[in-house]
Amino acid sequence: MLKPAWVFPKPYDFAGGHEVRRLMRELRLATVCESARCPNRGECFGAGTATFLILGEVCTRRCGFCAIAKGPPGPPDPNEPAAVAAAVQRLGLAYAVVTSVTRDDLADGGAGQFAATISAIRHASGDRSSVREERRAPAAGETPVEVLIPDFAGAPGTLETVLAAGPAVLNHNLETVPRLYPRVRPGADYSRSLALLRRSRAFDPAIPTKSGFMVGFGEQIDEVVAVMRDLAAAGVSSLTIGQYLQPGRESLPVERYWHPEEFDALEKAGRAAGIAQVTAGPLVRSSYRAQEAYHRGAGILPG
Repeated sequence: MLKPAWVFPKPYDFAGGHEVRRLMRELRLATVCESARCPNRGECFGAGTATFLILGEVCTRRCGFCAIAKGPPGPPDPNEPAAVAAAVQRLGLAYAVVTSVTRDDLADGGAGQFAATISAIRHASGDRSSVREERRAPAAGETPVEVLIPDFAGAPGTLETVLAAGPAVLNHNLETVPRLYPRVRPGADYSRSLALLRRSRAFDPAIPTKSGFMVGFGEQIDEVVAVMRDLAAAGVSSLTIGQYLQPGRESLPVERYWHPEEFDALEKAGRAAGIAQVTAGPLVRSSYRAQEAYHRGAGILPG
């Protein structure tokens, strides 16, 4: 199937991208931008930003859409949280996004590493306050941290460990409609993911929840709308929707390319379903321009 013009990445600044890559190699860090072959990686690197991938570059699950390597991963790096914090400082990031591979081999699924990374970034950006606070916005001078987490296999206490560290946004993607989970997202469970988002809101309503999914796997519009309604009922306030693009021959094929006008319609449908902020487009991804979305949600930028 030929790719339409609207799914090709935008031109980007090669010089800025080289600097980001150099720093990541120096600090022995990974980015989901490169590991998952994100179509926006050139644009984001060129702008001097990236989404950090912690807990290694090997995933214990075999999702059909993902380009990240699968297999037995190595042990978590205890120096990784400090290295991520150093990269945030050296890149001058005013907003940090951290995600991970899925680590079903770990008792806590990697929740402790997420918490340590959030704390390291907060400490490095000037926040010396206690980890758990009742506040609705990061303190002055503190770098907000958005985390895009796996489901931790539903292990008790794992989500709460991450939330207690004080992320600015808790993101967890549904990725696709329930009917397609066995093919697209084996090892995951739609109901479990929705429950995680509901638990997040119950644990700390001051931390906004975010989710995302892709289209192009063979889903129907009524299924997509049903997912948006489920997310709204779970208290999700921000949603990203993008076009699935096959990252490699071993990945699932694209069943259909959605037109930009259809993405505009999805934005309207998401808001009608009750989600305050919906960003949809062929190249939209979970962390794409996440800082802008965060500020819009906080009322700093116009919607």
